[in-house]
Amino acid sequence: MKPEQLYQSLKELAEKLRVTVSEKNFRNTGIKVKSGLCKVKGEKRFIMDKHIPVYTKNKILASCLSKMPYEDIYIVPAVREMLMQTSEVLKTSEV
Repeated sequence: MKPEQLYQSLKELAEKLRVTVSEKNFRNTGIKVKSGLCKVKGEKRFIMDKHIPVYTKNKILASCLSKMPYEDIYIVPAVREMLMQTSEVLKTSEV
């Protein structure tokens, strides 16, 4: 699966998990800002720096989504595999 397709599939999964994904320009903030998950008025939002490479966007979004309950949702095999690998990496880094 191409990186752009993978990113789109990850965003679709996020929507199914009730997480709104938006891309913003962080360059003009004047402070160091990172992409990530936050809550705004009770809604989960994932704010992504639109200037980072799609490969990095995939890693960051997969890292967030791998911690959520996605097991009962249909996900294309390539995305499920990425989430499972990311989850394993996160588990080994916590030890």
